[in-house]
Amino acid sequence: MEVFVGADYRGFELKNELLKFLVENNYSATDEGAYELKEGDDFNDPAIKVSLSVRENPGAFGILICDSAHGMTMQANRFKGIRAAHCDSPESAVLAREHDDANVLCLSAHFVDAEKMREIVRTFLETNFNNLERRVRRINRLDEREDYD
Repeated sequence: MEVFVGADYRGFELKNELLKFLVENNYSATDEGAYELKEGDDFNDPAIKVSLSVRENPGAFGILICDSAHGMTMQANRFKGIRAAHCDSPESAVLAREHDDANVLCLSAHFVDAEKMREIVRTFLETNFNNLERRVRRINRLDEREDYD
């Protein structure tokens, strides 16, 4: 399973822990930045890179980390085909995968430590989508577009 990982300066240290965890557990992990700790960098750049990589690699997952996880989640969800979910517990990760077929996990470096991160990530990556007709229908509607005046 391929996993693309990105973080801003607030998630940089946790991202490095995540990369080690993924490799130790035989996942193919790609670091999409930030590649160095640079105070005040923007969350947008790694979120864009991860989102595009997930979209271009069907079956792949993304994991994004910033201070609150809100900015990363908002940025990732701007891309068609990306279903990013901010999860703060293994239980929320199960729901994101089972109900919404989330393909990008967003984590808060402010509220999630390395141990909790490992639990959430393991759960997210090991949980399958519950392919009920109503869930598929709802997910397909996420990429509908309406232009507003």
